[in-house]
Amino acid sequence: MARTVHIIGAGLAGLSAAVELTTRGETVVVHEATTFAGGRCRSYHDSILGMTIDNGNHLLLSGNHAAMRYLELLGARDRLVGPPKAEFPFFDLGSNEHWTLRINDGRIPWWIFNSGKRVPGTRALDYIPVARLLWAKRDRAVGEVIRFTGPLYERLMRPLLLAALNIEPSAGSASLAGAIIRETLATGGQACRPLVAREGLGSAMIEPALEFLRQRNSPVRLGHQLHRLRASETRVEELNFGGDTVTLGDDDVVILAVPPYAATGLVPGLQAPTEFRAIINAHFRIDPAPYQPAILGLVNSTTEWVFAFAGRVSTTISAGDRLLDTPRDALARTIWSEVAAATGLPPDLPPWQIVRERRATFAATPEQDALRPGPNTRFSNLLLAGDWTNTGLPATIESAIRSGRRAADLVA
Repeated sequence: MARTVHIIGAGLAGLSAAVELTTRGETVVVHEATTFAGGRCRSYHDSILGMTIDNGNHLLLSGNHAAMRYLELLGARDRLVGPPKAEFPFFDLGSNEHWTLRINDGRIPWWIFNSGKRVPGTRALDYIPVARLLWAKRDRAVGEVIRFTGPLYERLMRPLLLAALNIEPSAGSASLAGAIIRETLATGGQACRPLVAREGLGSAMIEPALEFLRQRNSPVRLGHQLHRLRASETRVEELNFGGDTVTLGDDDVVILAVPPYAATGLVPGLQAPTEFRAIINAHFRIDPAPYQPAILGLVNSTTEWVFAFAGRVSTTISAGDRLLDTPRDALARTIWSEVAAATGLPPDLPPWQIVRERRATFAATPEQDALRPGPNTRFSNLLLAGDWTNTGLPATIESAIRSGRRAADLVA
């Protein structure tokens, strides 16, 4: 009989594995503990705002090749939109200064020699030390490799690495920071174009995957939480879902694509990250300002990125643990005052929603990065997937999708 691949978890890692395997003709069943698919990248209708919002704002780049392949398989590549060139508008709330970072295509960074394209207040020579991150060892922190003062750090490196690592950059893994730079800035503008989901993450990345799997008779069982794995010394033999169990055939495979704290509860002796960082997103029901860019970076502010959608303005704050206990209304007022100053929108607070995710990503320190496991386990038919596994990248959409594809490759 044909084998079945059981995928535990319908976040992006699990869906990526399911789509890849289904494309290759494998029999796939996806089991999801909650009543919705998508994990941290889902969209939902918010009753306070009366509109659909994303659980979190996520920015992709044109060089995220695993994410681009995933969308192309789903026929959903056109649901991401962005500028034709690698351009990043910024606003400094401290100086009221606007500027746009413009990265040229090609690997030779001509843009750093043009004062109108690089970060204001920087010189071309300031960018050279950043290259040290490209060869950083895995046990080094960013602050041990590059200098953390001056306009280049405050206006580019800190916003970039804070968003990518979701941790105060100086304490973050230099190796992971180097991987981000290697795949983006060091590759050139063709890999750095910012892309956002035009109609929400669910519409772009989750709903097309569910429809893709439905059309190919690959079921996604929502509300089907795995309680226990029963295993011999060498392989998993049974999946216990509480109300029902699945006995695995000799050739059946399991891909565990759940958060690390869930995975360690299911797999005895599994090593995984134990520290996490929060992300805070705010959504405001208001039309963006005329000519407001789709993505705007803020400097010297609580808010870091502002996203413009139809009828909605959203913001993201990475490494937001310091704000988890701040009253929601006070936080909304602070964020909106910054958004209004940067965009010219009215200062009166519009209808709002705050979404705080306490364990959004693992803490991307060198010590926690060293705890990330590979895809294989001591059980021959059990593989791991997730942005917390050792993908060589921090916990991003690209990392999650890449992990799912890697697990699918190992099954094949």
